[in-house]
Amino acid sequence: MTAIRIGGASGFWGDAGLATQQLLQGGQLDFLVYDYLAEITMAILARARAKDPEAGFATDFVTTAMAPNLPEIAAQGVRVITNAGGVNPMACAAALRAEIARQGLALKVAVVLGDDLTGNLDAMARTAPVEMFSGAPFPPQDKVGSVNAYLGAFPIAAALDRGADIVVTGRCVDSAVTLGAAIHAFGWQPGDLDALAGASLAGHVIECGPQATGGNFTDWQDVPGGAGAVGYPVAVLSRDGSFAIELPKGAGGLVTCATVGEQILYEIGDPQRYVLPDVICDFSAVSLKQVGETVQVSNAKGAGVPEAYKACLTWQDGYRGGGYFSYYGLDAAAKARAFADAAIGRARDALTAMNAPDFTETSIEILGAESQFGANARPDPAREVVLKLAARHGDARAIGLLLKEATGLALAAPPGLSGFAGTRPRPSPVLALFSFLTQKSDVTVRVEDEAGEMRIAPAPPIAAAAILRPEPPAKPTQTGATVLVPLIRLAWARSGDKGDKANIGVIARRPDLLPWIWHGLDEIHLRWTFGHFCEGAIERYYLPGLKAMNIVLDQALGGGGTSSLRNDPQAKGYAQLLLATEIEIDQTVLETLP
Repeated sequence: MTAIRIGGASGFWGDAGLATQQLLQGGQLDFLVYDYLAEITMAILARARAKDPEAGFATDFVTTAMAPNLPEIAAQGVRVITNAGGVNPMACAAALRAEIARQGLALKVAVVLGDDLTGNLDAMARTAPVEMFSGAPFPPQDKVGSVNAYLGAFPIAAALDRGADIVVTGRCVDSAVTLGAAIHAFGWQPGDLDALAGASLAGHVIECGPQATGGNFTDWQDVPGGAGAVGYPVAVLSRDGSFAIELPKGAGGLVTCATVGEQILYEIGDPQRYVLPDVICDFSAVSLKQVGETVQVSNAKGAGVPEAYKACLTWQDGYRGGGYFSYYGLDAAAKARAFADAAIGRARDALTAMNAPDFTETSIEILGAESQFGANARPDPAREVVLKLAARHGDARAIGLLLKEATGLALAAPPGLSGFAGTRPRPSPVLALFSFLTQKSDVTVRVEDEAGEMRIAPAPPIAAAAILRPEPPAKPTQTGATVLVPLIRLAWARSGDKGDKANIGVIARRPDLLPWIWHGLDEIHLRWTFGHFCEGAIERYYLPGLKAMNIVLDQALGGGGTSSLRNDPQAKGYAQLLLATEIEIDQTVLETLP
């Protein structure tokens, strides 16, 4: 076999149910892969399992993705890989096997186990006493909801080798569902680093479904058919680890170097140290080539094999809650601020009267007002804004009190308050994230299927060489007067999150524009743009292969998606803020722009 075809059918828990049928009809596939898990999802699933021991997995994988499509999957011989098992992969597999039996099919299901580390809390508290990014202390053990190691792809390949038609995992890295198919198909070994890195990149590109084919794209207005027509991606993966991205036959959307390039940069940090369980990847020299309606991707490099798994623990750290209120008319932002201050003030007075502690954190964001956009603020006061009001507290009753006071303030508030009628928001537990490293030798990974159980030994580590950073673009030569140009005229960009870090990948629309972009987006400019969000360091990385740069903002998300009070706790809109800023270029360059 020289190439395999893999359809990316899910990017998160709750993704559209049409993907499976679309890919089966037009993909000519060997494999279907489904990614359901994020840190937020693991926290939600842990809460579900705490209420019901048979819950804790992505139920719609069974009911929506598989049940209506199992006959066609069996007829075509397409094999399926998913991390829908969440924190309860055995329950997911049991539900799937029951559905297969109900339909009278003979598909074999295998389960990858071993990621669940909740039984080792005492040992982890000793070996990982502080969080690997923030330095926070190990949380109280009685508050822990889940602990999972991020497993790799070789156990998935072993399950396929044993004849599985469908492989269900718990927590593995998102790209492992694609890499596992490639390892099985091509017989790769742990030392085939460049091939492993290439297939991992393919998995990274398709793990978010239509984000590689026109979704979340800077030039969204150029996508044929618009958002409702964007199809799900197919990766055509070759034996050497290079691959092509295309759309299934008949699907809408757009596959270009820009759509694929944006997704390559999505939610990465250092592009020369993208660490996965099976391989440390270097994406700095990755190249893209448009071939008809497909994009060829090559030159990913493997730099080593880590000796540890990343593990993530979720724990209950109090409660949070909030709501949205709209204001319109003159002085809308000032009225919204007065309303928010009054609501928090009333709630604090009530807490004081009860001798209860104050809120641990409050958050007021006035969306559409100058303060929300920092350096990108509009010069004119907004006449229509949305207020987001939120708080955290150790007691759910305190959050309920704030929400009650905000609602009860309506008749005493400044004029212009409005909103869609509905039930009052409720407090919800904060399931905070604690990340650490755990040695692979301390994690027992195994495959369970109809033939029994088999342990999978970890690959030996391969130390990564020192990083040789590419020389960044030289400062461009100025030949005449300079002008300010919105970044969106010069670049495409996409942003995302990793914990409390935000990343913004920026790709030059033409290679000659990159020096202007690199030197225009210096730390001064980035602080000017994101200073109201970012409390930590700012790092910039150069990717000469993509003619791109990656920007990483530390401590920029209010603690990250599982516990943040921010309106955008996952940095989904940060690229849009940056694209709206202006950078300086030569007048003669401006004259060559479309």
